[in-house]
Amino acid sequence: MNAPRTGPTLIRAVGLWALAASIFNVTVGAGIFRLPGLGAEMLGAAAPLAYLICAVAMGLIVLCFAEAGSRVARTGGPYAYVEVVFGPFAGFLAGVLLWLMGTLAMAGVSIFFVGNLASVAPALGSGVARALVLAALLGFFTWVNVRGVRQGTRLIEVASVAKLLPLVLLIVLALPAVRGANLAIHEWPAAATLSRASIVIIFAFMGVESALVPSGEVRDPARTVPGAIAIAMIGVTVLYIATQVVAQGVLGAGLATSGEAPLATVAAAALGGWGRTLIVAGAAISMFGYVSGMTLAIPRALFAFAEDGILPRAVAAVHPRYRTPWVAIIVQSVIVFLVAVTSTFEQLAVIANLSALLLYGVCAIAAWELRRRGVRMEGTSPLTLPLGPTVHVLTLVVIGFLLTSIKWNEWAMVLGVLAVASLRFVVGRPRRAAAPVVLESAG
Repeated sequence: MNAPRTGPTLIRAVGLWALAASIFNVTVGAGIFRLPGLGAEMLGAAAPLAYLICAVAMGLIVLCFAEAGSRVARTGGPYAYVEVVFGPFAGFLAGVLLWLMGTLAMAGVSIFFVGNLASVAPALGSGVARALVLAALLGFFTWVNVRGVRQGTRLIEVASVAKLLPLVLLIVLALPAVRGANLAIHEWPAAATLSRASIVIIFAFMGVESALVPSGEVRDPARTVPGAIAIAMIGVTVLYIATQVVAQGVLGAGLATSGEAPLATVAAAALGGWGRTLIVAGAAISMFGYVSGMTLAIPRALFAFAEDGILPRAVAAVHPRYRTPWVAIIVQSVIVFLVAVTSTFEQLAVIANLSALLLYGVCAIAAWELRRRGVRMEGTSPLTLPLGPTVHVLTLVVIGFLLTSIKWNEWAMVLGVLAVASLRFVVGRPRRAAAPVVLESAG
């Protein structure tokens, strides 16, 4: 069975190392500046185990995305894969999960941004001051993105590299301050505890699949994609585990109580005031870039839903001067603000990850079904994973393990959103479900 061609054949110019670098870049984000403290709180010195589980899970998930992407010519990533296999309604729900994941991740990182500032100016960390900082942050990015896409993308470009330098410097320069006794694992965690920690820490790995959107432009995808995923995921995992180990080695049990900016506390203990300033600045830049990128991307999903009749037509309004979806941008920022001022980072990370894992699980099934049906783009050889459906089954098993730690109230929130969206889909009967934009990494 062949999927219809939608245009000229793309040039396959992306090689192994270029793709690996792209996956690495979109994966490493703001989450790693906050998660070492949560990892230590839940698992102590055993926290690196959760990073390994997350790396395996995301590696399997991305292989499923890569196989599906090599068979479906349409844009839209997971939305497209799900819709081709299961139809418009399932595709629409996939779009809702993408939007929910991005919204909660953006709110979570905004909370972390304020917490990072509060490590320098404690008065900003609570009450009215915290709300005002959140409003100022989101208001600034709303203003920037309403004025035009070009201004929004420039902010993203400025922040794209700055996130790595502070982490590398901390790992290298803080090594002499690591104490072996702080790394001793006195009690191995139970499976339930490990699952719960992993469902939080996987926040730092989210977004890796977005680097595979241009899979039609990869040279020899059957070899390049698995190789690039392996290289990138090994690199990301080494960076994350090294960060966790150094943080644990410097602070020991104190890492679990290090507050909203654990790496800043580590840097202060190992390097002094300048180290703390470096990490606070690096984390701020990384989060600044992430929130900027999400303010650019997520409102396009609301805009598309409005164009298709799911949301009021007013949300699809285009600014007469700047030609941007200004109402969707403002609505999205208001939603993110309300979520951020009423939640904690951990709560939002877990629910965002639940949304993502549900989507990833459906995509793994879709990839399996696309392979079974023999769907392929005309004139191309799709990526065919070895050992039949083994990768798809393992993906679902690992996702199932992670989901065992989800609490009933977290399930209720996500399922409630899907129920409301389903009702609106049936009542509104849109012409087609909206294809969401590709979101950046939450990691």
